[in-house]
Amino acid sequence: MHGREPETERARVGGPYSWYVLGVLVLVYVMNFVDRQIMAILAEDIKADLKVGDAEIGFLYGTVFGVFYALFGIPLGRLADSWHRIRLLTIGLALWSGMTALSGFAKSFGQLAAARIGVGVGEASASPVAFSVLSDYFPKEKRATALAIYSSGLYLGGGLSLFIGGLIVKRWNAAFPEGGPLGLVGWQAAFLAVGIPGLLLALWVATLREPVRGLADGIASPPVPDPFRRFFTELSAVLPPFTLLHAARFGARALAVNIAGLGVALAFMAAMIRFTGNWPQWAAIGLAGYAVFSWAQSIRRRDPPTFALIWGTPTFLFVVAGFGLISMIGYAVGFWQAPYAIRTFGADKAVAGFFLGGGGAAGGFLGVILGGRLSDWFKRRNPAGRIFIGFVALLGAAPFFILQFTTDSETLFYLWGFLASVFASTWVGVAAATSQDLVLPRMRGAATATYFLGTTIIGLGLGPFLVGKMSELLGDLGQAILSLYVFAVPILVLLVLLYRTLPAAEASRVARARAAGEPA
Repeated sequence: MHGREPETERARVGGPYSWYVLGVLVLVYVMNFVDRQIMAILAEDIKADLKVGDAEIGFLYGTVFGVFYALFGIPLGRLADSWHRIRLLTIGLALWSGMTALSGFAKSFGQLAAARIGVGVGEASASPVAFSVLSDYFPKEKRATALAIYSSGLYLGGGLSLFIGGLIVKRWNAAFPEGGPLGLVGWQAAFLAVGIPGLLLALWVATLREPVRGLADGIASPPVPDPFRRFFTELSAVLPPFTLLHAARFGARALAVNIAGLGVALAFMAAMIRFTGNWPQWAAIGLAGYAVFSWAQSIRRRDPPTFALIWGTPTFLFVVAGFGLISMIGYAVGFWQAPYAIRTFGADKAVAGFFLGGGGAAGGFLGVILGGRLSDWFKRRNPAGRIFIGFVALLGAAPFFILQFTTDSETLFYLWGFLASVFASTWVGVAAATSQDLVLPRMRGAATATYFLGTTIIGLGLGPFLVGKMSELLGDLGQAILSLYVFAVPILVLLVLLYRTLPAAEASRVARARAAGEPA
């Protein structure tokens, strides 16, 4: 690819093959969220078989997956910046699909948690690769649309997972009320049914062409030597106890700062465990916080330009925190609405899966595409115009969520959920495109990994668990879900700050990178 004339290759940007690649990557993201979200419709069966509560189910779905997804997204994001991205995605897809299938053989809370860790590690490769590849296949003025279309896989996959999972559980348990082949029950069969096809999809992904890195922006980046050495360096920066050895490479002061960060994380973990009694949850969150701190400390010393454009840019942090909190609400609702329908209305799993899955997929697809197109339209007229869609997502969805979780009608529950999903999904392409626009092409994988720290550690790691915990305390799952809207005020503050600072931050990215030592 690198031997082709830049003019010839640039003419392909946004062409038919670009759209073909986008279509395949949407299928990958659909599979990503089928494997991730299927636990929502299986939650009640898993609770009964493994004898766990709402908080533990929230942990299995969100925290244990999200923490490892976020942490491995950092080194895998950096590997996406330096190695063959299509090969990386192929390996990751095969890994998470295999671990999803293995989830079907879990017999205990610990075994299912271990399998979910594997799913999280594999899925961590998907979006850093996809964001980077699509940013090279599409010009800047179409990037939010392309990333929004890719992100629609989130809602299509989430919707399909509920429908497929509910149908499989119902039919399997009807056919094998005492357990089927190998003693598998319905929820275990569902994991196998959605995991195995991903292995076949990985073979298709392997046939895609690797684009020239950075050409769509006119900043073609040369190949990076020793990409795996960089990967293992990045891994040691986030994976304890190797983080201490990694910090020691930069001197006694760096090691002391790292140890201090570890001490703060341990103190936080101890306090939260004592306060809530949920040690797996807060051990995982404390580990994640320390690992992120360690990685940022390492980036500051190893790659000052990347640190300057990500951690050293308040605007980027507003993206991470603001959209991370929005995703916290979205992940919590997306997971708990199926158990809510089953408990409140006595809904049949297949019926709930069909209406919640179909409504969520249709609404989410419409919302994310409309949000992407509108954000590009606003962007052409206002450098910060995309952020308007963030306000639409938060405020537009709120009344429909309130109606959904207060209605006495199962039919209206599904209708309000569909309308809420249209508004709630509009922000996804906006956040993705904004995170890419704030950095240089060689930093896109790292930027994506950092952005996903917010949507996974904040959103996925806290949202489903907090609702589960509040459900146990309040005895009302609907009130627990709606309680997350107390975060609306800080979200609005962060979006306002993002809107005000975005134009200057984006316009100055090259100058600030050069000031930090970037040669380009």
